[in-house]
Amino acid sequence: MTSDDVSRFETDWLTLPDLVEVLGEPLGRVRRLLDESYLVGTRRDGALKVPSVFIVDGEPLHSLRGTVIVLHDAGFSDDEAIDWLLSPDDTIGLAPIEALLAGRKSEVRRVARTLA
Repeated sequence: MTSDDVSRFETDWLTLPDLVEVLGEPLGRVRRLLDESYLVGTRRDGALKVPSVFIVDGEPLHSLRGTVIVLHDAGFSDDEAIDWLLSPDDTIGLAPIEALLAGRKSEVRRVARTLA
């Protein structure tokens, strides 16, 4: 999967300064959210960036952390986890992030557990 893949879920990418503004949190707290898997980011164009779709109503999507932890447990890097979340999955029928946004957390995590 590459960042050029046209089938990926379209999202803007937020830098750390963007996240400070959007979340209304200091940089140290934003870094802690990344360290504790409440958010997951990747280096794009040299800067650490987080898909904006991972932020809902000014805070990290609640179901994201547990899902990212399941993906890390399955051996996924942050980049691979982001790619999986943003790419259509045949089992789910759409991109996992879309299912999470629709409240289908259990289904997404069940599929993620099978990826190990």
